[in-house]
Amino acid sequence: MAGRGNAHPLMRNNIVRDDLDHVIEYLSKPDPRLTQGANVKAFEEEWSKWLGVKYSVFVNSGSSANLMSMSIIKNLYGDGDVIVPPITWVSDIVAVLHNQMTPIFVDINPRHLGMDNDSVIDSLTEKTKCVFLTHVQGFNGLTRRLLDELERRGIPLVEDVCESHGATFDGQRLGSYGFISNFSFYYAHHMSTIEGGMVCTNNEDVYQMLRMYRSHGMVREIENETTRDHYASEFPDLNPDFIFAYPGFNFRNNEIGAIIGRNQLKRLDNDILKRSKNHNLFISNLNSKRFRTNFLLDGSSNYAFNVILNEPDIGLRDRLEAAMEQSNIEYRRGSAGGGNQVRQPYLRAIVDAGDWLKYPEAEHIHFFGWYVGNYPDLSEDEIRRLCRVLNEV
Repeated sequence: MAGRGNAHPLMRNNIVRDDLDHVIEYLSKPDPRLTQGANVKAFEEEWSKWLGVKYSVFVNSGSSANLMSMSIIKNLYGDGDVIVPPITWVSDIVAVLHNQMTPIFVDINPRHLGMDNDSVIDSLTEKTKCVFLTHVQGFNGLTRRLLDELERRGIPLVEDVCESHGATFDGQRLGSYGFISNFSFYYAHHMSTIEGGMVCTNNEDVYQMLRMYRSHGMVREIENETTRDHYASEFPDLNPDFIFAYPGFNFRNNEIGAIIGRNQLKRLDNDILKRSKNHNLFISNLNSKRFRTNFLLDGSSNYAFNVILNEPDIGLRDRLEAAMEQSNIEYRRGSAGGGNQVRQPYLRAIVDAGDWLKYPEAEHIHFFGWYVGNYPDLSEDEIRRLCRVLNEV
């Protein structure tokens, strides 16, 4: 699945020479600050403007963004259920578990691989504290009906947009709809800060909490002077520089990551256009009699090509994998996160044996779905070659 010298790797050239030149220029300055400083702050502001939100907090990974988001949901809404997808990255579910909340799984819509919105609505109860929705690999996972129903019930939406930078719904970027949204800047995603992530919100109180949670829960991270003074007066026996309001983390990122992120953000929109063009070419050349091609592409921003069999066929699956390996095409079976999370051993204490069968659409992806790399410098010839390998099996 991940061989050496792959002709078609999952990602290629996601950190380019120009990014590194900006880092070298900064490091050449006398006594450059390396921990979070002016570049981190500037990256957060530039990202917020690009996304269309008021506040963003740069952290060391998308997984950290997930954990901080769920920690704040727990703090504000208390114990209860969080509706989650079976097809997602492990850290989404783990963030729920670490906050002693209960994941309630909802099967996916095969046309966008995110949770089926009607099923989400059917699963809402008085115990539901949050809907944690993943936009899988560049597809939009929202409908107006879901957004309206969550608003009517006062249930917050947390968007995992780690794989879907720049994707839109109704002309508005994903990640600007949720109470909180999470992004990842891992190397294989739309843009990279080596490792890194962003947590975004339009709520100032949540923003100040995020700043504290990122840095050990320290009150001095709050930008609101009135709130800082309130804590200092309430706890006069504590040094104002070392008041810890929440059981926070050390999830700070650094200036090097922020410099790379700021430089990459300048070309993100153009790269998204290239990826979308690649994706359309891939879909149009794939054999629709064998593979799914009827995805909901409106507003999509795909960093990967999904290869999903129309029908279960173990023999064809094995031949496809052998053909991809022989052609040095790197792939991941199971799409995001390796398939149906309900099958994973870390959940065995809270799910019953066979519970994974309750999610047949996720089960199909688990056994008969893959993704392969889509990146801006792919040529049309490379994409057509990829399709020939898949179609000729």
